Amino acid sequence: MTQEFLTTVFGWMTVPNIAVLLFSTLMIVTMQDWIVGMHGRMFHMERAEVQRAHFQYLANYKILTLTFCLMPWLALKLAS
Repeated sequence: MTQEFLTTVFGWMTVPNIAVLLFSTLMIVTMQDWIVGMHGRMFHMERAEVQRAHFQYLANYKILTLTFCLMPWLALKLAS
């Protein structure tokens, strides 16, 4: 595999991951009451627990996307 190929792969891998992150964030922010109510009933959790779980999900997804998609792409771009 060439450096150019890897740069392209990591670049395109970053795009859908950031799109999922943005979509999830927008849905949780705009439809918070409905989503919290639905997840609270599904998993028998209190409102505060569901909100904490959503925040943890978004934080973990962001860290993983930055670490395994964006940073390798950026490193490869800087190296070329």
